[in-house]
Formats: sequence, C-alpha cells, structure tokens
Amino acid sequence: MREEEFWRWSERSWRDTKRRWHKTSAIAAGVDVGSVSSKAVVLVDGEVYAWSLLRTGHSSPDSAVAALRAALEGADLPQEKIGFVVGTGYGRVNVPFADRTMSEISCHARGANFIFGDAVRTVLDIGGQDCKAIRCDAGGRVKNFVMNDKCAAGTGRGMEVFADILGVSVEEIGKVSLKVEEEPPPVSATCVVFARSEALSLLRKGWSKEKVAAAYCAAMSHRLLSLLKRVGIEREVAVTGGLSKNDGVVRRLENLLGYGVLRVPQDERYDAQIVGALGAALFAHDFLTRRDRNRTT
Repeated sequence: MREEEFWRWSERSWRDTKRRWHKTSAIAAGVDVGSVSSKAVVLVDGEVYAWSLLRTGHSSPDSAVAALRAALEGADLPQEKIGFVVGTGYGRVNVPFADRTMSEISCHARGANFIFGDAVRTVLDIGGQDCKAIRCDAGGRVKNFVMNDKCAAGTGRGMEVFADILGVSVEEIGKVSLKVEEEPPPVSATCVVFARSEALSLLRKGWSKEKVAAAYCAAMSHRLLSLLKRVGIEREVAVTGGLSKNDGVVRRLENLLGYGVLRVPQDERYDAQIVGALGAALFAHDFLTRRDRNRTT
C-alpha cells in the first residue's frame, strides 16, 4: 500500500441474490451522502435487498448517483422501478432523484432501531465529519440529540490523518492501538491540527506507533463519552458509523462506560456505515406505502 493511501476506507456493496423483486408491492431506497462516504440502501417490501458504500467525491449529486448505481449493479432492477427515495446526510439536498429529504439524526435512530430492535435508547454515530449522540424511544423516534464541536479530532477524518502519520491502514489502526502492555495517557489536543503535531512530537521522542495510536484512540473515547453524557446515557447504547469498526476506540469507550455497547455485525448483510441510509430507506418505504394506500381509498 502506498503511503498516501493509508487513509483509504474500503468500498463495499451487497445484494440479496436469493430475493426477487418482480412480484413485490413496494421498492424504496435511501441515499446518505456524507462528507467522507456515500451510501445507498434499497428495500424490497421493507426488507434489505441491496446496499453500497462508496467514497464521496467532489460532487454530491454525482456521489449520490454512483452510490445507488453501485447498489443496483448486477441486479435486473431498473432505478425507475424504485417507488420512493429519501435523501439524507451532509449532501441530502443534492440527491437529484430524491422524492424527499430527512435529517441524518432521524435516519440514524430509525436505522439503529431496525438493526438492534426496540431496546436501543441511545445511538452514537461516529461519522467522517461529525459525531452524533441520539436519544430515542422504542420506535426509533428521536427524543434528544447533541453533536460534537466542529473539529475533526474525534471523527473519521481525524483518524485518517493519524493513519497517514503512523503509516498504518485506517482500518487496522484500532487493532494496532490495542498492542500495548500499558495504556498511555490520551493525547491532550482537541483540535486535529494540534493533535497531529502532538503525535509527531511523541514519535520523535521514541514512542512506538502502537503507543501513539493507543493515546489517540483513548482521547477519542473520552470525547465520545463526554458527548454521550451531554445527551444523557440511557441503555442500551448502539454505536454506528465508520469509527464504530475501530476496536481501539470502542473497547476503550466500553471501559469508560463500564459495560458493552451494541455494534453492527460486520457480515455481508450489514455495515456500520449504512445505518443512516437504511433509516432513510425505511422512511421512504413508509412514505411509499402510505401514498399507495391513499391512492386506493
């Protein structure tokens, strides 16, 4: 791997090859255009049929188009057969084929409720540009939420910066951070620019990559705990977003909480980064079935 690619997350897609859409009554989709990644989820009669996870490009509309195209790739499902599309995320107003847009807060809560069930009361989404702590009810409806300050230090972009500094894949940096015999103190800087300088200084002092990674993951876990406390922690707690895949951050957060959190199973059917798009697709399914019901009455 070339040094400039240590920051790169994997792009993925999945489709239920056993399911047929031709005799279904409702096909809906959600597209989540984030600052780092763009996701699309397609539902057939309320069940996950296909999804994609791509890197967001310079154009939000083009990224939305590419995400939905990637989700449908290999299927014989034309886009015009999709009855309703909801756009969400940072670039939701730029999803050119969306029938409606909704906030990512509502979509993440709804998606987490679908995956984990009605026991979830707190959702922590650790995204590329921001982090969101959401309180929700048994139906996945938002009761309260808070977002992090506008700095990348506790987000996916911050982790990408550290991956380049350490020369470690962003997908492996969490595991690397756990290879320390003794936990170092967290890095002190809350701004990614100063945190980067601090990390370089520690490397020059002779700290190992593992130790620096541990210090940064610990700092992130402390910031996430502070965010959760601001919204009010109510169990069960579900963690979503790209950085929920980072064992170094999540395990340290669990140690601070004193109990485990729910994480999206990393199997073929789901990915932690598609939760917002899944929630958008679920809302799209609701809108579609409601519209069709009104037409028949």
